[in-house]
Amino acid sequence: MSSVNERVDELMARFGAPDACLADLLCDRHDPDAAAFTVVSQDFSSGRLTYGELRERSERVAAGLAGLGVSAGDPVATLMGKSAEYLSTVVGIWRLGAVHVPLFTAFAPPAIAMRLEGSGAKVVVTDSGQRTKLDRPAGTVPPWRVVHLRSHPGTELSPPDIDFRDFVSSRGSPRPAVVVGGRGPMVRMYTSGTTGRPKGVAIPVAAMATWQLYLEFGLDVTEEDVYWCAADPGWAYGLFAAVLAPLAAGRTSIVHGDRFTADATWRILADLGVTNFTAAPTAYRALRLAAPASVALRKASSAGEPLTPEVNQWAESHLGISVHDHYGQTELGMVFCNHHHPSLGRPLKPGSMGVPLPGWTTGVLGQESDVVAAPREVGRVAVDVQASPAAWFDGYVDAPDATREKFTADGRWYLTGDSGRCDDDGHYFFMARDDDVIIMAGYRIGPFDVESVILTHPDVAECAVIAVPDALKGEVIEAFVVLEGAVGDRDELAVELKDRVRDNLAAYAYPRAVHFVESLPKTPSGKIQRFLLREERRAQMAAADDA
Repeated sequence: MSSVNERVDELMARFGAPDACLADLLCDRHDPDAAAFTVVSQDFSSGRLTYGELRERSERVAAGLAGLGVSAGDPVATLMGKSAEYLSTVVGIWRLGAVHVPLFTAFAPPAIAMRLEGSGAKVVVTDSGQRTKLDRPAGTVPPWRVVHLRSHPGTELSPPDIDFRDFVSSRGSPRPAVVVGGRGPMVRMYTSGTTGRPKGVAIPVAAMATWQLYLEFGLDVTEEDVYWCAADPGWAYGLFAAVLAPLAAGRTSIVHGDRFTADATWRILADLGVTNFTAAPTAYRALRLAAPASVALRKASSAGEPLTPEVNQWAESHLGISVHDHYGQTELGMVFCNHHHPSLGRPLKPGSMGVPLPGWTTGVLGQESDVVAAPREVGRVAVDVQASPAAWFDGYVDAPDATREKFTADGRWYLTGDSGRCDDDGHYFFMARDDDVIIMAGYRIGPFDVESVILTHPDVAECAVIAVPDALKGEVIEAFVVLEGAVGDRDELAVELKDRVRDNLAAYAYPRAVHFVESLPKTPSGKIQRFLLREERRAQMAAADDA
């Protein structure tokens, strides 16, 4: 363990140093002939982007941005598909010491506008497939400049847009990369908004340390691995695990330029011989429903949502390996892992998100006090920021009230907003978002536990459970179920699902009603929005009472 602690100290010192320079840490110090990325196009052809090429291209981007008046600390947004141009752009932003504002390509125009206006972005770099989302009402002038990568042949360039290829055509003399230091901002990310309006998080260079620790100990990405994180870089996990952490470690990462599909993912896994893969649980569920390919996977990981047991039942039988669940937040980075690294690996416990990653000290606080709860007691999952060298978050941008709610009164504990428990061996188990917990007749029930049982049924593709008001019990459970295919008798299936929960979880925890739906409401990153189901169901019940 001493060597692990030494590695924590080493990375904290590297990324937290006053002279920390992102362009050097992520690109310039590496072998220029080594591959930084394997870029897979929509037609599945692939090419190498070396560190030397990434440096040269990002220098051109930095020069273009400087020509538009961008300097250190200025926000620059990207609304782009995954491509070599995207990768060059984000490194070019950091080469100037500017702040990257990622925009997820599945966002609708209002979500994009909120992030652009909230961040004060001076420039937006976009491509043809996304350009219309930046349109403003006639007669208005946006406060940002648009650099347009015309990725679709024949796309018109509308003034005052700037053509990306003209933007990077004249290199000039390379300028020194800007030093912003460990506390300098590198990314302005917005929380996913599952429980309210998205809030801005200013992520400093020092936060890179915890992501490289995650790459090394959580994912155990080695020089021999063919590594692919399939998450989208419009979100924290995809940006850091697919782009930044591999660059920091000098590892080669795969970037696929098309939207996720199970068939495409199987093909890339097979064609490129991927050995180390990470994606959201929804991706694994999609993979198990598609025709599999012969793959060389040795390590598989998951993050973003709790990993339900049926995924590993499938993975162990079809892939011969288990998927390791991991947990993190935009405000923290990755905190809990079922580590792949041999020095930290432990036998998996079904439903557990693992143990703390090196650099973190965590606990479960009581529901009514800021005292650490007893083992196995459900409480509030928290991080002891005073004892966690990896901790860097000190508040949301321009949101003091929201910041205060994230910390205990003494400032010691960061409150994740999730309920969970820790067993006698130190393994943590996610129960629910705090506002998702169901309290029925005195019992605290995490929807994840109920959903995990329902999802083991072969006819169930997806499931979400919520609480609805009940005059006798306070709240009761109802389930919303998406089926994998046609089912003959849905009433019979509903009874079967209720019995399955009674028999495999608890008699008090079965859903009192099962609703079969075509889809579940989700954030663009795939997280189920149970609060929308609650609002809709309660509105239905209120209307029925008024009738």
